[in-house]
This record gives sequence, C-alpha cells and structure tokens, in this order.
Amino acid sequence: MYFQEAEHITLMRESIRRFLDEEVPLKKMSEWDEMDEIPYSFVEKLGEMGLGGLTVSESYGGAGSDYYGTIVAIEELARRSTAIASLYIMNACYGGMNISACGSEEQKKKLLPQLAEGKILFSYGLSEPDVGSDLASVRTKAERRGDHIVVNGIKRWCTGANVSDYIYCLARTGDADARYNNLSFLLIPTDSKGVSMTHSPTLGLRGLATNDVVFDNVEIGEDSIVGGVEYWNHGWGQLMGSALEVEKIEVAAMALGVATQAVEDAWSYAEQRTQFGKKIGAIQSVRHQLAEVKTKLLATRLMVYHGAHLAQSEHQIAAETSMVKNFACETCVEIVLSCQKVMGAYGYSKEFPMERYVRDILVMPIFGGSTAIHNNNIAKRLFLAEK
Repeated sequence: MYFQEAEHITLMRESIRRFLDEEVPLKKMSEWDEMDEIPYSFVEKLGEMGLGGLTVSESYGGAGSDYYGTIVAIEELARRSTAIASLYIMNACYGGMNISACGSEEQKKKLLPQLAEGKILFSYGLSEPDVGSDLASVRTKAERRGDHIVVNGIKRWCTGANVSDYIYCLARTGDADARYNNLSFLLIPTDSKGVSMTHSPTLGLRGLATNDVVFDNVEIGEDSIVGGVEYWNHGWGQLMGSALEVEKIEVAAMALGVATQAVEDAWSYAEQRTQFGKKIGAIQSVRHQLAEVKTKLLATRLMVYHGAHLAQSEHQIAAETSMVKNFACETCVEIVLSCQKVMGAYGYSKEFPMERYVRDILVMPIFGGSTAIHNNNIAKRLFLAEK
C-alpha cells in the first residue's frame, strides 16, 4: 500500500487471501466459472470471518459501520472473482447497509443479525425492461389492500435473485405522474407465491446468475415496507441515501480488485516467458506497457480509497463518488486489456484466468449506473449551467 492502513485492515486483507487460497483455489474458481454456478452457502463462511458484520452495528450483532473495511473486503474478494465479491455485496451492502440505513426497528432486529452472520442475501429489484437509469419511471406496481400489499410487474438485471432470500424492490405505489413522490421500497421474499425468474446468460460474472423477476399478484404484509408503513410513497429518499453513494465505490473496488490481479499475473508472466533468448519483461515495449498499467493502478487505488474515506465521513459526496466510479471502472478496463496483450495468446486462452478478468471487467462501466449517467450527475452536482 502507498498510504498507511490500520493494522486490523492489513490483517483482514491477509486473512481473506489465505481463506481464498484454501477455499477457492484458481482451479476451483475456473470450474465454477465454467459451470456458471457458485455455492451461495459460501457467504456463510465470509460471515464466520466477520465480513458480513462490517455494515451492521454492534447492537445488532455486527462489528459497526466500517465502510472502508467493506471496500477492502470487496477488493480482495474480486481479485479472485467478481461473482464472489458480488455475493458478498448482496449480503453486506444490499442487505446490511440498506437495512441499517432504512429499515424499521422491527426489520433491523429480524434481519441484521442474520445478515451479519452471512445467512441471508438480498438482490436488487430496481431496473425494468424499459427502465434503467431513470428509476423514477418504474412501472412495477404495489397496491395496499387491507393489511396486505399486492405487487405486479417485472424487474430486470436482478443479479443473484435465484439464490437470494429477498428482493429489495422499488415499486410504483401511486400515480405515475408524481414520479419521485409515489415510490416505495419493499422486501419481497423470493419464495413468495407469484414470484418467478428467468436466467439471462451474460458474458462475464459467471457463477452468479442475472435474472428477470416477474411478480404476478404477489401478496406481502405491510411489514414488508422498508422503514415501516410511514415510508409508503417515500422510497425515493431512501434510494438517494448513503447506500447509493457507497454502491458506486463498491463497483469501483470490484474493478480495482480485477485489475490488481491482472497486473500481478501479467507482471509474473513477463518475468517467466522467454522469447528471442530473453525474458519478455526485458523487451522495451512490454516494459512500457507494464509501467503504464502499474501507474494507472496506483492512481485508481488512491482514488478508490479516498472515496472510501469520504463515504465513512458521511458527508455529501455524490459528485466525488461518481468521479471515483467512472475513473476506476474505465481505467481498469484499460489496465486489464493491456495486461491481456502482454500475455498474448495465453491471455486469450481459458487455461489462464486472464480471459476471465477480461470478461468480468467489461461490465464495470455499466454496473451501478453507466459512465454517461455519472458524468451527467457530476456536472449537475457541481452546478454546471444547463442553459
């Protein structure tokens, strides 16, 4: 590291690396990638290590709100697999962070101890077939009928919904013309009658399925309203909270993890591979490529962890987190593609994990809001004149 980290953070990094080497060696990760399946019970082991508790206060069985530590865990897990890192995010962030910030006291008592132990997973139900970045236009409808709620609609790009316990669903709960004022978040158990899913195969992130989720007259109780009944039609404020800002850094941390491992692999390859009677690391063009990716990686690392510090401070950081997300994700795509070139044909072969890094890194500028959307947000938050 190029800046001082607390001792417990260093120990956590080392612990995660040992755990992954023991539990998910590269051969096993390759098999999971090929099968497009990861045992979701893996998250419980992360819970046993205390990682699930990094977003849960001690009063609910966690270790306290350690956003910096959460970002560290995401980076280290992503070095082995973005699918593994995503499973962790579904537990600690989609679950622990959102319920800690927005849940009712009843929801916190019920869910946070389980989340801290890594026993339950949340999947986001935000995007829809015709709704991506403009979440105020969601069409999934929820109606209150007596003491229960009926939900109808379709959600798209619900990563890991098939192994989740709950869909953290944004629904239209009033007149669509009101947009921001008639939205609510609901906790929809995935085993509810009327919930069905369809797997949408993807280029990367294999092992954790991306799904379309259909809600057909799904009935849930009023206790499923995130925050309690008083937050009915007040979901937009919950969406714009701290969890959204940290999510951008979560994606940046995943990109950083993939790029870090890609650079390490390419560097090692250049020190071992011989051509023209010498190690390819001695060839000037290769040396220059590796020097450039090291430089870009350092810049990305500094920016991601600056963002983590800002998130921990809980200041208004919407513009800064969008900057971190864009810079990290776009730069890490450049890094990984350069590393693949260093390895030549071997970087394209399934015998080496580099081709998986390439498949996984390409989605990062799309995850958590596209680069274009975040550029719009940066300009808006910094009050750039629109007329």
